[in-house]
Amino acid sequence: MIYGYIRVSTDKQTVENQRYEINQYCNNNVWVVDKWIEETISGAKNLQDRKLGKLLKKMRKGDILICSELSRLGRNLLMIMGILNECMNRDIQVWTIKDNYRLGSDINSKVLAFAFGLSAEIERNLISQRTKEALARKKAEGVILGRPKGRKSSKTKLTGQEKKIQELLDKKVSYSAIGRILGVHRLTVSSFVKQRLKLII
Repeated sequence: MIYGYIRVSTDKQTVENQRYEINQYCNNNVWVVDKWIEETISGAKNLQDRKLGKLLKKMRKGDILICSELSRLGRNLLMIMGILNECMNRDIQVWTIKDNYRLGSDINSKVLAFAFGLSAEIERNLISQRTKEALARKKAEGVILGRPKGRKSSKTKLTGQEKKIQELLDKKVSYSAIGRILGVHRLTVSSFVKQRLKLII
């Protein structure tokens, strides 16, 4: 069986973007996801407390687990490697869309998975450390951090997506459909179009 796994960290995030990516990939390769597993939970939570843990227990040899990227499986190297190790030992394949990995039980898959997980964790730690150092430096310099009261941010979830949105609108794609594609509510799309694209609607 082919399982599609989707995880978001908070209820403010949407699962639609990940579902769209997986569906597009499967459609392009003429595959069908037999069952979807969605959950809103931190990737740092114990595997036993997540739907993914229950799923792995019932998966069988030859099954395929598809997710948008390896980071959906966990938030640190040890967790990701533990999941991949269990899957490989049981001949369960793990495929990712953004990373374009097809991880099985062969040695190349194990090396690749380890290298990816290690580099991803190192990068996260470096970014976190750089951010903390920059904030500490600004605070020491007397810079007031955060947005001033009463001022709205000029950036939105759709900032930088203007061209894509315009192309979809030109193809007569509805706000609701655009929202699903980009992982936002249709009202967010409508507001963005009115404010940024200056379209007559």
